[in-house]
Amino acid sequence: MPGRKKIHHKSNKARHQRHQKADRDNNSEQNTPEKESEDGPNSDAFHIAQSEIYGRYLVASRQLEAGELLITEEPLAIGPCVSGDAVCLGCYQPVGLGREQYRCPGCGWPLCGASCPGLGRRIGHTTEECALYGERRPAAAELLNDRTSPPRVRDLYELVMIVRILLLRTHAPEQYAMITRMESHTEERRKNEKLWSHYEQKVVRRLRDEWKLDDLAAEEEAQAVHEICGILDVNCFEIGQKGAKARTLYPSAFLLAHDCSPNTAHTDDPRSYAILLRTSRRVREQEALTLSYAYTLQGTLKRRSFMYEGKLFWCRCQRCADPQELGSDCSALVCRSCLKGTVRAVTPLEQTADWACDRCDHRTTALDLENQLDRINNDLEAIDVHDVPGLENFLLRYRETLRPNHYLLLSAKYSLCQIYGRIKGYLLPEMSLNDIVRKERYCREFLAIIDLLEPGLTRLRGLIMYELHAPVMVMAQMGMQSGQISRQEFQRRLKEVSRLLQNSRDILLLEPEGSSEHEMGLAAADAITKMGI
Repeated sequence: MPGRKKIHHKSNKARHQRHQKADRDNNSEQNTPEKESEDGPNSDAFHIAQSEIYGRYLVASRQLEAGELLITEEPLAIGPCVSGDAVCLGCYQPVGLGREQYRCPGCGWPLCGASCPGLGRRIGHTTEECALYGERRPAAAELLNDRTSPPRVRDLYELVMIVRILLLRTHAPEQYAMITRMESHTEERRKNEKLWSHYEQKVVRRLRDEWKLDDLAAEEEAQAVHEICGILDVNCFEIGQKGAKARTLYPSAFLLAHDCSPNTAHTDDPRSYAILLRTSRRVREQEALTLSYAYTLQGTLKRRSFMYEGKLFWCRCQRCADPQELGSDCSALVCRSCLKGTVRAVTPLEQTADWACDRCDHRTTALDLENQLDRINNDLEAIDVHDVPGLENFLLRYRETLRPNHYLLLSAKYSLCQIYGRIKGYLLPEMSLNDIVRKERYCREFLAIIDLLEPGLTRLRGLIMYELHAPVMVMAQMGMQSGQISRQEFQRRLKEVSRLLQNSRDILLLEPEGSSEHEMGLAAADAITKMGI
């Protein structure tokens, strides 16, 4: 079953990105009565249902085919992501903090330049925001310089989105009202001492005591800020194209339920930041419309932990309940005792339960396993994303520790799929036969997992099929020229190249114009034309 609809977040993580609440069992979830809600978006494709478990969520009104556009809407609010990276407040592209960096004449915050397309726009750096920051330069922009630590940068940029929502109270009250109707889980968050303390100290007190937002002196106003923080944690989407990074709140997209193998996919327009949400596969009538709040190419232990820490619920979807994760086995490890067995979660829906070998009596605690995975992940994070030897060495070092489909090995393989054939020293004409074979193998291994976890018209499938067509074509040409394959086999491989390009084109041209994925879709279409297909 999908996750509770009272919780929502979508984070589209790349490789280097980054207690106990009572759970109801699956039977009680399945028997929860549903009723149609009259509040919110409706269409011939879906309607809003409501239950005690999920709250409000979207349900297909009829059978939906893959690729149907369900929702397209511009953000109610947008701002920088919470990270230690400085970005332009107008367009969310990375900026520096040195003296040479262009800054807003009015408030002193770093911008990409005087002609930033987001200056003065609702979805960028507004005049109201500039005026507020301008009055608080010593406590804001002047603290952002090349000596500022990443945690301090993070703390300052975390405030931007919250301040923007507070400004909506005066300048766009209808938008503010729509935001405040979203779920915040404030009372549950208040019980989490660590979480509540972070926002009390880093947000509420800083805005009140350092930024001198006098309205926050009243207890009810401080409570409103906590509500906003909760709404953002629960409902925001992380978006961005071509280097831009932002987080957004949308009027109705937050209503989709969660599932770790979702039936929709979404992207964002690089100009307007509007969300475009489509079905990625066929959806049955009355089936919940779902997306994943976590990165699908993480293991169950990490996904569930991420969702509980930010969204305050433990996922109980079909994938999380399956020790083999729908056949992907992307959390499996090699048994360090017998070296032949596979270590998996015994009861995956119990976060602290032991993991056990399927061939011997070896067991390990979830905590020890999580610490081990953190150490391996740190090794991966330390490797430059363009370091081919480093990534290949990572695969060699951990092939006796992690099973081939483990998500950390898949992450390294995906990076290699992207950089083989694209960087100096590894361009296709320069690549050795072994490198071409490796690229093809990694692409096929990665595609096999995506077909299980993100089947249909999904961005990752489109990207990896485009990457796969090149080594298949090169190997076919080399085999034909050397006489190692027959003409019949050559034609078979050309048909595979054609199929890969057609599928890639059909998926990636669904992406917004101006996005790098759409450009790759155009390249696939051009390659098909040149092949005479």
